[in-house]
Amino acid sequence: MSILIKNGRVINPATNRDGIFDILIEDGRISEISKNMGKKTRSVIDANDKIVAPGVIDMHVHLREPGREDMETVASGTRAAVSGGITSICAMPNTYPALDSVNAIKRLKGIIKKDASNNVFVIGAITKGRKGLDLVDMAAMRKEGALAFSDDGNSLGDEALMSESLKMAGGNNAFLISHCEDRNISKNGVMNEGITATKLGLRGIPKQAEYEFVERDIRLAEKTRTKIHIAHVSCKESIDIIKKAKTKGVQVTAETAPHYFSLTEEACVTYDTRTKMNPPLRALEDVEAIKEALRDGTIDVIASDHAPHGKHDKEVEFDFAAFGIIGLETLLPLAIAALVEKKMISWMKLVELVSLNPAKILGLSNKGNLSPGKDADIIIIDPLANWVYTKDSIKSKSKNTPFINWKFKGKVETVISGGREIFTGSAGSVLNL
Repeated sequence: MSILIKNGRVINPATNRDGIFDILIEDGRISEISKNMGKKTRSVIDANDKIVAPGVIDMHVHLREPGREDMETVASGTRAAVSGGITSICAMPNTYPALDSVNAIKRLKGIIKKDASNNVFVIGAITKGRKGLDLVDMAAMRKEGALAFSDDGNSLGDEALMSESLKMAGGNNAFLISHCEDRNISKNGVMNEGITATKLGLRGIPKQAEYEFVERDIRLAEKTRTKIHIAHVSCKESIDIIKKAKTKGVQVTAETAPHYFSLTEEACVTYDTRTKMNPPLRALEDVEAIKEALRDGTIDVIASDHAPHGKHDKEVEFDFAAFGIIGLETLLPLAIAALVEKKMISWMKLVELVSLNPAKILGLSNKGNLSPGKDADIIIIDPLANWVYTKDSIKSKSKNTPFINWKFKGKVETVISGGREIFTGSAGSVLNL
């Protein structure tokens, strides 16, 4: 099948391209990029006044399947992702059972093949059952397709085990995605430690719980000369540590999530459990530091940390509610609103943060790049479209988000994955499944 995208503003950080071009897609790949192309194709998409960019690659998604299909499934989660312009996602391993073996990965891959609307890549657990005790067989799991390893939701408290896991991952041409949280410090906290938590009578989570493990894990990566990726960075101190490590040449990359540059701890004052997440929403100075770190490259990636939960997990007292929010459908809108519209970063930089950099970190050489020969994973965005994110429009099985009824400017209009048009905003649904 061939598709011709005409007259779009093509933004491709991999080649520093930003201009009006046509893109020809043939046999699932980009065939040609040029101006005023006159090729006859089965399908022509007029992208005049639209932005054409590589599909978003979300490095941090909790699909819940297998084990908690009441919250999300591969089918529902990938439909939500596609509607948000995400053509590839990484499925995190905190499923039930955990993705800690070849058999577990094979089982999930079978579900993905049957039900997924987009590309789904597997992140394996670091330890068996994510219990922080015994390392998994990384060699076998890597061979089966695990791109990286993480005990996300849990940190490895044992420094020697963390060091050994870094070396094992590196020896298998993989890397660790580190959830940095010292449970001896965070304990039973539920929101950011500070005056707001005191006023609300809620137990605080000190920033030290995050940044002290960020420092430890980067130090171990430097010592073992291995690569490490720091998940969901939320505070200024973590950024300072990451920036210093990068100047020293440590192989460290980092991500943050849109809620960490869109909301502060003040969002918790109504005791709305949809604002409860881990790490927690921080102070204004942290939000500003996150934005600057995205601008200057200290933080490499924006990921959703999509964490669906059911009503019974969230419609309880703040102390007892589950951590986390959904984010697949709001990753791009929030980034556009907080960063592009506020002139913090350019469209080119945004595409780098959500497409090119994740592809590089994950080793997906054919993705995140609109160049001839690369995979035709492409999104078309109407940058002027005004719209409202409503509860009824959510395609995830769960609705736990504080962004319902937020107004946005800039909307994904068309999604092409593997050379197939799989979403059109005019229809409002995922197509050709």
